Amino acid sequence: MSSPRPFFSIIVTLPLVLALGAVPGLAQKAKEDKEAKDQPQRFEDTSQVVSVEVPVTVVDRNGQPLRGLTADDFEIWDGNQKQTITSFEAVDLEALRLAHEAAGPATVERMPELGSSARRHFMLFFDLSFSNPTAVLKARMAARDFVLNELQPSDLAAVVTYTIENGPKLVVTFTPDRAQLARGIDTLGMRLASQDEKPDPLHFIIQDGFAASSANSGLAESNKAPRDQIMYELMQMNSLQAERTQRSYEIGRITSFTRSVADMARALNSVQGRKHIVLFSEGFDSRLLLGRDTLDADTSFDNENIAGGRSYLVDNDARYGSTNLQKQVDLMLEELRRADCILQAVDIGGLRDHVDASQRTRIDGQDALFYMAHETGGELFKDANNLGQQLGRLLSRTNLTYVLSFERSDLKTDGAYHRLRVKAPGLPVGARLAHRSGYYAPRPFKELAPLEKNLLASDHIAAGTPRRDIAMNVLLAPFRSSPAQAYVPVILEVAGRSLLSGQSGDKVDVEIYAYASDGQGRMRDFFSQRAGFDLKKGRKAFEETGLKYYGHLDLPPGDYRVRVLVRNAQTGRTAVESVQVKVPAYLEAQPVLLPPFFIDKGERWLLLRETVDAADVGKSVVYPFTVSGEPYVPSARPVLRGAEKARLCLVAYNLGAGEVAVQGQVVAADGKSAPAEGLAMVQRTSTGISGLDKMIATFDPGALSNGDYVLQVAVTDPRTGRKETNSLPFQVIH
Repeated sequence: MSSPRPFFSIIVTLPLVLALGAVPGLAQKAKEDKEAKDQPQRFEDTSQVVSVEVPVTVVDRNGQPLRGLTADDFEIWDGNQKQTITSFEAVDLEALRLAHEAAGPATVERMPELGSSARRHFMLFFDLSFSNPTAVLKARMAARDFVLNELQPSDLAAVVTYTIENGPKLVVTFTPDRAQLARGIDTLGMRLASQDEKPDPLHFIIQDGFAASSANSGLAESNKAPRDQIMYELMQMNSLQAERTQRSYEIGRITSFTRSVADMARALNSVQGRKHIVLFSEGFDSRLLLGRDTLDADTSFDNENIAGGRSYLVDNDARYGSTNLQKQVDLMLEELRRADCILQAVDIGGLRDHVDASQRTRIDGQDALFYMAHETGGELFKDANNLGQQLGRLLSRTNLTYVLSFERSDLKTDGAYHRLRVKAPGLPVGARLAHRSGYYAPRPFKELAPLEKNLLASDHIAAGTPRRDIAMNVLLAPFRSSPAQAYVPVILEVAGRSLLSGQSGDKVDVEIYAYASDGQGRMRDFFSQRAGFDLKKGRKAFEETGLKYYGHLDLPPGDYRVRVLVRNAQTGRTAVESVQVKVPAYLEAQPVLLPPFFIDKGERWLLLRETVDAADVGKSVVYPFTVSGEPYVPSARPVLRGAEKARLCLVAYNLGAGEVAVQGQVVAADGKSAPAEGLAMVQRTSTGISGLDKMIATFDPGALSNGDYVLQVAVTDPRTGRKETNSLPFQVIH
């Protein structure tokens, strides 16, 4: 994987880079704007129509999923108002798993796309302040085994750590990438100060700082002992700093924990679907929350004082638990329930070694852990070494999810909480139904916390479901850069008018993210960038075209899905596209044809190129879009007007010597195809690079009526007579 490109902020004064004048609009812009307008909006929008998705699980008396239910079996109330179920889906993860196994390896990305509400979310939450370092380090093994061997392909998981000093820290966001999750569990997000890599702002991809340190010091990457020793010492410092004996201080520490988790729960509301928070902790002194045991010696002493009329000598907080602490814990649990979070508590206290046990008497935190788990519908697991088997019951119960949806057109964007009730009157005796307890009305995007905004973006990336608040076109092409890797430009055309919709003021901030995942769901490369534009003098021209962005990914041979997200950082309007790309094995002699590149005819886009970080300075990467040494800008989705001939550049590898034949087909939106009579070969140019061909062709769309088409181009290899094909969508406007 290449060095990550940074999340970098740029301010651009528009008139310096954008020429004014009437220009063609983005392809199919009006159509896509209408589609975006017609779509039911999610919670981060301020539309009048809000689609509320309610995941429901139903199990029989034996705890097994109850299959075969339909929308007619359910009733939904929003408050006291019964709602009409507008859509219904039964998501059977076990059936998907069996289909995935039958299809063979490298098929994760070919599974049906599931919305976020239909996926299971697991947050592995490592408590570093109320836990002994040895126990935490040993608990990682159980957590690692769980994500690598127990989760199903459609499941998403995240890794979070907690310290009193820093609160919850997101190490890896909700992702299907098991390798990144394992790396996050191994390191718990701890990094050496000497490292200067730029992190992924959405936390899909993390760098292993300890691996880099080991390499620099001559230690083998496979030797984990030095890394674990560093982590142990860092966590021991956290533990020693957190330890205090005064009860008032302990209550303050616990209160800080509850407030931090409550804040995290409010942010997790941005992630659709039920979230299982797997808390790895020893817990805190249960007596502070629940009071002393009735058999405790101090309790007998209190009883004597009460019987003797000396109640003033009884500390009620010590006897019954701190009322204020109970209130804070209950507020935290309510926030978890409202965000559809279930706390699954894992007591890791038994994982200490004898040295740690002799150094400090363990405080019994099981009762507190049980209370927090039970009040959110979760369980307490007492044997972290056997976590996979224990959580297996949970996985089995949640294999089948019914996703019910209804729409509200009268919600105010005030963030108010709405309680939900779901009933299924005809269920068999002993069957149990579980559903989210409620939802929050939309809030303006600008009022969301930074973590909420990041979780929204990562949720869109992980789901990969197209979203078109903003009209956007994407072009990818894998150019050979080395024997084992391709340089893959990613060109985005973002419609200015839809990007600025709802925008107040003349300054706009744009966020851009792109992630490439392979067939196993592993994130292989990414880039991200943030740019600010001053539209004071060029807004009208920008609305007529928009932003054209150039970034790139470095990928080895294989099949990939590239998910691209563009967002207006002020309004929250978002575009998400998911594009398949195949990177050929260029070492093989088989010919390869890239997509046809329509040479941009001079549309006045605002052009923005990726920022090169310090790690890439000095690396020579030749701009690939050139013909006879002259650079050009390709169109992501060309707009062809009338009888104007478009110029194309066809790029191929490993063609034999001789005359190259070019043919084409035009496929209309209704699926009908016809020969591309207007396609003609002009010239096969000399590139001076072995195995690389660039050919100039023209295409005349004059005979085509207005509409959307796909141009399929075939190039015949003179050596073998074999045809290589590729395609690109375009639009015709007369």
